[in-house]
Amino acid sequence: MGFIEELNWRKMLFDKTPGAEEKLASGPQVGYIGFDPTAPSLTIGNYVQIMLLKLWQNAGHTPIILMGGATGRIGDPSGKDKERVLKSYEELDANLAKQLKQAEKFLNFSDIPNRAIVRNNLDFYKDMNVLSFLRDIGKTLTVNYMMSKDSVKNRLETGLSFTEFSYQLLQAYDFQYLYQNDNCHFQMGGSDQWGNITSGTEFIRKNTEDGKVYAITTPLLTKSDGKKFGKSEKGNLWLDPEMTSPYDFYQFWVNCDDADLPAFTRYFTLCSKEEIEAREKEHEGNPNALKQLLAEEITTRVHSKEAFEAAKQVSQLLFSKKVSKEMLLSLTEDQFQIISREIKAFEVPISLIQNGVPILDLMAEHTDISGSKGEAKRAINNNAVSINKEKISSDTLSINSEHLLKGKYIMLDNGKKNKFIVSAK
Repeated sequence: MGFIEELNWRKMLFDKTPGAEEKLASGPQVGYIGFDPTAPSLTIGNYVQIMLLKLWQNAGHTPIILMGGATGRIGDPSGKDKERVLKSYEELDANLAKQLKQAEKFLNFSDIPNRAIVRNNLDFYKDMNVLSFLRDIGKTLTVNYMMSKDSVKNRLETGLSFTEFSYQLLQAYDFQYLYQNDNCHFQMGGSDQWGNITSGTEFIRKNTEDGKVYAITTPLLTKSDGKKFGKSEKGNLWLDPEMTSPYDFYQFWVNCDDADLPAFTRYFTLCSKEEIEAREKEHEGNPNALKQLLAEEITTRVHSKEAFEAAKQVSQLLFSKKVSKEMLLSLTEDQFQIISREIKAFEVPISLIQNGVPILDLMAEHTDISGSKGEAKRAINNNAVSINKEKISSDTLSINSEHLLKGKYIMLDNGKKNKFIVSAK
């Protein structure tokens, strides 16, 4: 299956410039996507573009990851309604190193002819002075042309600095540099980058004799409720396990809306069309089984098989109705540590438990499991509170050493979704 055909069945093709498909049919090509290091981790939204590069490489083409060591210092106005706050060079350099390490997990950089390439556009500009920039780059595109782009037009009323206005020129020159030095004929990205990318195609057309290059963009993935994709209840879905735990990452997929499942599967699986269609037919009417398969594949790829297994095990322990106190008693210290990292955890003095503490005090004073004793009391009387997976009916219960698992832990549920662990030390 060709690259464009692959994108079409996955519904990952938004737009392309004329002649792109014919150029791809002529033989292996080189294409790139840029990533600006504005955060210390890539998000699942960025991962859509990583998937695009992976599919590009799988189709026999050479992918370039262009890290925005320079453009990250400027700030892309695309999709923003106000000026970015510029980050320090030190922070940007640290972010770049972390993002690159993440990206390198997903592409083949070593043992195939079309191995992936990394470039940093800071290398394109670090020895260029301002006069060279204005003469060699600034003269290429007219202000009228640049102002026709949505990323500029949408900011004229709220204000756009010359710094962000010039971003379009830098991205255009990036394309030309890669075209001239890496024989790169394709730039790809999200649909919000169409203006910046086509500025690059125009830039190359004007500055080279036979410079014919191409743009390909993906739709901006949104959820069925219209909300931005990649957001969980806890915020952005990051690829860094310290910023979004593997458990939370896994939970995002198994809890996604049924209506989002077909799109998510096509965007994030590396399975073939035939495999996906067979899988969907086999599990027709059972979306949870399909969510489990997707969650396993993407959690394993982004984190590891071990991280997936741990997340799945914790999920079963926390949410299965069949979990009993006996099962909790069988857990190891390491397993309790995993649970402590994956759900909200509190630490209290061991003496508090040894002396006996009223359940209402534990929930509302020594932790913030409940906002008040009255709230805790209502939850207990509504049969919503469990201690170590056993429902409690008395709001006068005293929690003591007998409730400790492994002499240290108490599992407390407040409703179906609110799970907590209390550690006594």
